[in-house]
Amino acid sequence: MKLYVGNLPWSVDEAGLKELFSAYGVSEANLIVDKFSKRSKGFGFVEIPDEEQAKKAIAEMNGKDCEGRDLKVSEARPMESRE
Repeated sequence: MKLYVGNLPWSVDEAGLKELFSAYGVSEANLIVDKFSKRSKGFGFVEIPDEEQAKKAIAEMNGKDCEGRDLKVSEARPMESRE
């Protein structure tokens, strides 16, 4: 299951994002960055193969404090097209 992780501190990189969710068996972590400045946009996605672990991660990590910011964690939705 793919999870959206928002409100990340600017200091978190892809390795840090993967580490945040390591207890839930994360297989992949993608931090979204600005294509010009290469700085984090403050959100990313993690892939957790086990659906039960993914739901546990949502329940336990949503609202959790990370460097003074409350994480927003939910199931990722498909990207909407911009027309």
